[in-house]
Amino acid sequence: MFADLDGAELNTISSHKSCVPYKKGQILFYEGTRPLGIFCVNKGKVKVSKMGSNGKEQILFICQPGDFLGYRSLLSEEFYGASATVIEEAAVCFIPKSDFLTVLNSNPGFFKTMMKAVCHELGVMEEKLAQLAQKSVRERLAATILMLKETYGMEGGESEIIDIALSREDLANIVGTATETVIRLLSEFKSDGLIALQGKKIKVLDSDSLLREADFYG
Repeated sequence: MFADLDGAELNTISSHKSCVPYKKGQILFYEGTRPLGIFCVNKGKVKVSKMGSNGKEQILFICQPGDFLGYRSLLSEEFYGASATVIEEAAVCFIPKSDFLTVLNSNPGFFKTMMKAVCHELGVMEEKLAQLAQKSVRERLAATILMLKETYGMEGGESEIIDIALSREDLANIVGTATETVIRLLSEFKSDGLIALQGKKIKVLDSDSLLREADFYG
């Protein structure tokens, strides 16, 4: 994201940023609070989630190293529309609002990059809403497993184990269903030979069948 910055601008960002270690379960920011800067994940993974009117969490997306958080709310001068919680031990950098905006307003290329990022984020949200409305829970779970496989890759070399450990509750909150339903469907996928389960991690055994389950061929 900072590829368009020159040496002086990078120095402005670098000299004012802080990088803090976080433990699993710690909160970066809460929904409904005012942005004071932007966050960048240096190590670990962070979930961004929103609380529904029924009190149930909906995970919007999961950030990994290199991803930025909080910029859309900062640019729109709105309160955070979601909360960010560490789900794997992490190191997260924080860039103060004033320094970020100074560089943004002086560099048209950087401004364009940020606008693309905002548009992409909104597109991801639209796609997720469409999936929730049009696909069955079984289809959404298959699609989520494939998304995790493509986004977070495999655990070391030739392994087929997805390199992210999610609780069954977190997985249910991505899919948008009850934890019990996810547990039952994972068991069905396992029985059908589509996946194997190793603790909280999922091993993909049959990507083609998962694609059919997700109705990506329809």
